[in-house]
Amino acid sequence: MTVVDINIHHLPEDLFTNEAILNGFLNSAPRGFGEIASVITMDDGRKQLVLEKPKGYPNLNYVEGDYSVESKLAAMDDAGVDYGVMRVPVWQEWLGLETCRAVNDNAADIVARSGGRLFATACVPPWGGKENIYELERCVKELGAVGVQLACHYGQLYLDDEVFEPYLKVIEKLDIPVVVHHTPLPVEYNSVIDYTNLRREFGRIVDQATAVGRELFSGMFDRMPGLRFIHTMLGGNWFANQALLTPHGSNKAEAMNRLDSASGEKITRYLDENIFFDLTHPHSWGKTQVEAALEIGGADHYLFGSSFPVFYSWMGQGVDFVQNELEISDADRELVLAGNAKRLFNLPI
Repeated sequence: MTVVDINIHHLPEDLFTNEAILNGFLNSAPRGFGEIASVITMDDGRKQLVLEKPKGYPNLNYVEGDYSVESKLAAMDDAGVDYGVMRVPVWQEWLGLETCRAVNDNAADIVARSGGRLFATACVPPWGGKENIYELERCVKELGAVGVQLACHYGQLYLDDEVFEPYLKVIEKLDIPVVVHHTPLPVEYNSVIDYTNLRREFGRIVDQATAVGRELFSGMFDRMPGLRFIHTMLGGNWFANQALLTPHGSNKAEAMNRLDSASGEKITRYLDENIFFDLTHPHSWGKTQVEAALEIGGADHYLFGSSFPVFYSWMGQGVDFVQNELEISDADRELVLAGNAKRLFNLPI
């Protein structure tokens, strides 16, 4: 059975040796808002790019050598992954246009050297404007990008904010899917920073669930019905929130209406037509939880992703989990492992 991993991280292969590229990453992190980016040397001599927020609380660690085409293909061979879709993890929230161009050029080069096994998504600042739109169109029409990537939020603004609409309308016109990667922390993060697992895992879940909820309740998909968003981290476990946040109307006369029970039909339609989910390292969530997600949201809305190379083992463990542990039909298994990715990204596989 064919396997497509839609969550393979991409960084420029010369990130640690090209001073202009490295500075583009380091200087883009908004230090004035508590994002502290630095490079350290590990005991084995390799360099590591670290992002802290606030200082002393690491949220991201990028290790030299993990992002080469050779590393990606070797891991895919070992895990039984046939194809992969690349994205820039998290940092896309801040990167400037010139750095994005270099990132996109290197991604296209990796795709060309992968023997048809890797595909790229466009990394572009989402603020509209001619130069940003030109870069998005260059990625899709000239470099062959199969989708576009966005951060879950930019600063304090989630993607339902009107500032993003000009850019999103171009994406809709290009008819390409959007992978919405989590940011290191949600906008309101102080209650989760003290403990590592709360900060580095639950913080991402809160961020994704908040983003999905804002997108669904904002009405943005009425204005842009052709948009297709693929959210990481199972959309912040959205399957567990879906029924609760689309309540049925009361069968009694109530003194007042405390919840909006009239939007359920619209929300259901958006979830069917506009929102999809990345099964980010699915084995980590547990068999019962993933089977519930597929039953509630539909197997045609979930795509396999590993977050390689956060942990090298996640790719192989995730493939084995979906292939051999999930009690789902073979038709659903094929959708999760490859069919949905092929359809949404229009992959030539």
